[in-house]
Amino acid sequence: MSWMKDRVGRIVDLPVICLAVALVASACVPASEARQESEDTSSAIVSDTTLPAAILGEAGPPRGERVAYLPSDPATQGYVAVPEGEGPFPAIILIHEWNGLAERVKQVADALADEGYVAFAADLYHGQTGSNRNENVALMQEARANPGEMIANLDQAVAWVKARDDVSGRVGAVGWCFGGGVALSFGLDGVEHEATAIFYGSLIDDPDRLATLGHEVYGTFGELDNGIPETQVRAFADALQQAGIENDIHVYEGVGHGFWLWVERNPEAATGPARDAWRRLRAYFGRTLTD
Repeated sequence: MSWMKDRVGRIVDLPVICLAVALVASACVPASEARQESEDTSSAIVSDTTLPAAILGEAGPPRGERVAYLPSDPATQGYVAVPEGEGPFPAIILIHEWNGLAERVKQVADALADEGYVAFAADLYHGQTGSNRNENVALMQEARANPGEMIANLDQAVAWVKARDDVSGRVGAVGWCFGGGVALSFGLDGVEHEATAIFYGSLIDDPDRLATLGHEVYGTFGELDNGIPETQVRAFADALQQAGIENDIHVYEGVGHGFWLWVERNPEAATGPARDAWRRLRAYFGRTLTD
């Protein structure tokens, strides 16, 4: 079990999250539970951590390639970025935000490839992307209406990466916003894999449901994202504790929804928490996929 301190120093245990299909207009929204002792304490820990250019808005064009991975649907094309060298490497499935498989997630795939992972960004919208709130909500609603189809899509993504000669066989998943909730649903209902990382995704509080997870879970949330109230996070924390699921979940002070993937929108507030979240993410994938 993983632990963190809230702002008054009380030790609490925080569990995992899953897709709450009922959330629509608010997209994937983060939680506010125990609060990280943010800038004062985390800056010293992460002062030597360099954030990937992808989340600072400074990355160049994606350098990987698009691939069709659903035999029945050639319009659905993922994006793969591969590390230098021969491998074998562990793999990470990336699950996009509510607007679809856009450039920012592809750039993060490149950053994870630089860390030594075959990074495969899945496409849950059949080649479509949204350019405004209405389009994003419509695409998200359509996908959420068929949760089994989303899980089958991600199962195929895992099969595609595992078929590669340069993949070790160990696979994790990471998602943001809408994709954060889907990542947890995939952890619960998808083909077996070794890691689930959620950035500001939706919550459940059923310990029997959470007990079906077979691996530690990572989660990062912002205090100022009010889509999931503290009461829900506490209920979730209790459920995860009852389920006996190890986790590394933090809620950072002074930041809101989307703070990690889009640091440039509020660099003064987001840079410190984003560095610490990146440090934790690297450590998490290191121990779940490579150790």
